Parts: sequence; C-alpha cells; structure tokens
Amino acid sequence: MTHVVVQLTISDQDALMAYRAKAADAMAVHGGAFLQVSGDLAQLEGEAPLPTIMGVLTFPSADDAKAWINDPALAEVHALRNKAGTSTITLLG
Repeated sequence: MTHVVVQLTISDQDALMAYRAKAADAMAVHGGAFLQVSGDLAQLEGEAPLPTIMGVLTFPSADDAKAWINDPALAEVHALRNKAGTSTITLLG
C-alpha cells in the first residue's frame, strides 16, 4: 500500500465540482481511493500558505499511483483538477 498527498488551492469552484464528480472513479481504475480529504486545515508548524483542500489517497503500489496520474484515458479528469486551481501531488515513497 502506498499513499499520495494532494494539495489543491481552488480558484474555480465549478471546475472543482466537476472534478469531484469524476475523481473517485478515475482513481479506482488503478486501485486508488480517498483515505481522507478535508478543507478544514490547521497549520501546526511553518509559514507556507495552506491550500484550500488537502487529501490523502491510497493505492496498492507506487506503480499504480504513477499509472493513475499518467493515464492518457484520464487526461480529461486531470484537466478538470488543473482548471479548478493549482495542485501539488506528492507520492509518499
């Protein structure tokens, strides 16, 4: 099991809603699922600006997580996420 941290700073709520409607199914193609997603964030240390939303995703393996993010069949879903705002997606190795 491996995890992916997603940080989103939202600028387009409509695009976010469209992304949310498709995100779970897109991850499931590669065995992925949401472990936790929240917009209720509290900074415990540091001064970097907090994103609007953070999530932890789970995948069977790092290869599955990489397949999800690089799957050309999911490009439309990833484009919705990118239209919603800025994102940082980090694989926890």
